Amino acid sequence: MERSWYQSPRRSRGVLAEAEDFHGSLYPKNQGMRASIRCGTLQPGMGDQTMPLAFPSKSHGTIAFGFFNIETDMLLLENLFFFADRFCRAVVALAEQSELTKPSAWMDGFRIANQTMIGNLHGAIQGWDLRGFIGETYRRFPFPSHPEGFKQKPSGEQHRAVIQELIEKFAKDRAIRLSWDKPSSTVSIEEFIFDEEIFGALIAYVDRGGYPRWQDEIRPPYVNTMMERLAAISSPFLQR
Repeated sequence: MERSWYQSPRRSRGVLAEAEDFHGSLYPKNQGMRASIRCGTLQPGMGDQTMPLAFPSKSHGTIAFGFFNIETDMLLLENLFFFADRFCRAVVALAEQSELTKPSAWMDGFRIANQTMIGNLHGAIQGWDLRGFIGETYRRFPFPSHPEGFKQKPSGEQHRAVIQELIEKFAKDRAIRLSWDKPSSTVSIEEFIFDEEIFGALIAYVDRGGYPRWQDEIRPPYVNTMMERLAAISSPFLQR
C-alpha cells in the first residue's frame, strides 16, 4: 500500500532521479535534488549540495551517499554499506594523521556485488517493492505514516544487530579503506574519489542527520565526538 502523504512521481526517468521525486514531493522547495536507487542501480544526478543523497565525485561522476532508512544508522555509498559510527571513527583517524602525506584509515563494512540485490528505494518507501536489502529493511522498518515522523533517529544503533543480519543475506563483509592524498587535495573511499570539499560535505551530511535531519536535533554521541575532534585540529574536512 502506498503511503498516503507520499505523492508518486508522475513520470519515470529510468535510472535517474527517483529520489528527487521523493524528496521533492515532501519539500517542493528542494526540487533540484536528484538521485536514483532503482532496482539495484544507484545512479544519482546533480542537485542541491546542502542536504542531498547525490554528491559529485572525481572518479565516478555523481554518486549516491547517505542514510536510506530513518530507523538505522547505516550509510550507503553506491554499493558499499557501513554503519555511521564506523565512518565517524575512520574520518577522525584519517584527519589526525597530519604528519603523513597520504594517510589512510579503515572501517568495517559490506559490499553488495550483485546490483539487483541492493533493492529499490522508491518502491520500498511506497511499500510495493520490498526486494533486496533495502526492501528487506523497509519490510522490517516501514516508512512513517505521517510526515512529522520523517526524522533520522539518533537511536538507530539499537537496530544494528537486525540490520547486520539482513545485509549478510545479500553482502559480504569487508574492510573499507579511506585514503587522503594531501598533494592532490582528494579523499578516497575505496574506488570513489572526492575533492576535500566534497568529502567535507559527506561529513556535514552525517552531522546534520541526512536530508530529514536528526530527530529533535539530537545527534548520536559518535557524531558529536567526530565533530569535536575535527574542530580541535582545525581539520580541512570541516566546511567553513
